[in-house]
Amino acid sequence: MSATPQKNRATRRVIAAAAGLATVGALVAAMPAGAHDRGNGHGHGHKPRTVDVQLLSFNDLHGNLEPPAGSAGNVSETQPDGTVKAIPAGGVEYLATSLRTARKGNPYSVTAAGGDMVGASPLLSGLFHDEPTIEALNGLDLDVSAVGNHEFDEGAAELARLQNGGCHPVEGCYEKGKKFQGADFPYLAANVTKEKTGKPLLKPYTVWKKNGVKIGFIGVTLEGTPDIVTANGVKGLKFHDEVETINKYARELDRKGVKSIVALIHEGGAPASTSYNYDCDSPGAGDGISGPIVDIAKGITPKVDALVTGHTHQAYVCTVPDPSGKPRMVTSASSFGKLYTDTTLTYDRRTKDIVRTSVKSANHVVTRDQAKASDMTRLIDRWNKLAAPIASKPQGWISADINGRGSTAPEKPLGNVIADAQLEGLAPADKGGAEVAFMNPGGIRADLVHKASGSEGDGVVTYGEAFTVQPFTNMMNVVDLTGAQLVTALQQQVSGSNEASPKILQVSEGLTYTLDLTKSGADRVVAGTIRLNGAAIDPAKTYRVAMNEFLAGGGDGFAALGAGTNKLVGASDLDLFNAYLAAHSTAAAPLAPPATDRITVIQ
Repeated sequence: MSATPQKNRATRRVIAAAAGLATVGALVAAMPAGAHDRGNGHGHGHKPRTVDVQLLSFNDLHGNLEPPAGSAGNVSETQPDGTVKAIPAGGVEYLATSLRTARKGNPYSVTAAGGDMVGASPLLSGLFHDEPTIEALNGLDLDVSAVGNHEFDEGAAELARLQNGGCHPVEGCYEKGKKFQGADFPYLAANVTKEKTGKPLLKPYTVWKKNGVKIGFIGVTLEGTPDIVTANGVKGLKFHDEVETINKYARELDRKGVKSIVALIHEGGAPASTSYNYDCDSPGAGDGISGPIVDIAKGITPKVDALVTGHTHQAYVCTVPDPSGKPRMVTSASSFGKLYTDTTLTYDRRTKDIVRTSVKSANHVVTRDQAKASDMTRLIDRWNKLAAPIASKPQGWISADINGRGSTAPEKPLGNVIADAQLEGLAPADKGGAEVAFMNPGGIRADLVHKASGSEGDGVVTYGEAFTVQPFTNMMNVVDLTGAQLVTALQQQVSGSNEASPKILQVSEGLTYTLDLTKSGADRVVAGTIRLNGAAIDPAKTYRVAMNEFLAGGGDGFAALGAGTNKLVGASDLDLFNAYLAAHSTAAAPLAPPATDRITVIQ
């Protein structure tokens, strides 16, 4: 995809020069060296030897322009006495204020993102194919972002539109006389190529420049993106190894004289604590973090000076040794705009490289007790007016919070509601004859919150709130699976690609089994305990199983579910969810959170 002229910003600090592509943007007028410049040589005509560059970063915004509701909108903070406090955080009105405040007094400041800026978004952004979020990111002065897996939810052509602008090919322009401008920051996808040509889908890297200071940014998504996105989203694309790709382009940047390099990687890890202020370099460097990013970090060339990561929605600031054994900063800022990372990169003008021993980094909470950025409030109000006729329609009533995303348990109350809604909607013979339904946990994007989000009143579930829980609008499938395949599918929750980080399917009423987390691999699902409506699963019998099209395509490592036959395509997951709310709740008799007694967990 060719670069497009970016909007002129008098105050901007960026020049994006990409592999074999024309320079985009223009150099900002030289500014005096700031108070953060260090070193000797303050005489006339001499610049200090080193200059501190501020790198602000965040990841996994997922179109959360408004503060996320319920427990999904909290960050955990460990207090001096060891107790953990939940702090409400996030919302772009506050994120903008946080970033703008942080930049003050830092003449060399660059802002980068680690992917999943869009996709799986609440209605306010999702209804408009995430144009509001791209507009907000432009307003936040984002300089560069890696693509994440969710940037591919609607396919390569839609990702190109988000970058280059233009109105939606089906729905057209949303505002009269206004054409969508696209992102005025480059989206980087170094490890994504077109199958036909072998050429990169988007720019692999960009170079940020100011007053002779140059920092290269290489952006990649996780190699496993095709396993977690619908087949249509990644059609015609190839996804390559993260380490090999970053090392290749780091060599290219190095040859071009760019010695300071930051990798933006949409893949992450799991810290030993969920508190954002946990020290994951305790007792030793990187000891407190596990997951895919650790091996990736250990394999990336020492030419790369820092890694901004994402995907796992966790908060961490760690050092993981590079292949030469030197510590290197690896950061992630939770999700939904609840945190941002502030990293100091000390740039040596003589070597043109980052002084690694001086790199400092910390995560900061985007608190909701600071002033809102008025331009973001206006943006939200404008799009909310367009969304209101659809968003505010009541769908049902609940008696208390029904937790989904905010639940850390294997079996989530909202997961049970969703699976039951899918079974009920697809059980009739003419709708597929489903006997059991499975829901992937990653597809539950929020909680159902009892407190009113607008003027609808407490306990009312609006279309906008239901959409925020199930934003993909996946079509439902009902397929034939043998009992043996069904058992294998349950075992795939905790084995194969899901062994290190289990993905526990949410199951409809009637299916019960024991999950023994003291065991390893497939044995964690105790096969002899699996029952459907009280009867043991018969390996030879055929069962009709309901699931969304993502799972039916073998997504999330569930190859057994992808082997289903005799497929019937039903209504969308969101339609079934809303129909269930309407059928099972009234203002006088709201839906209560269901019991979570389908999966017996041994820990």
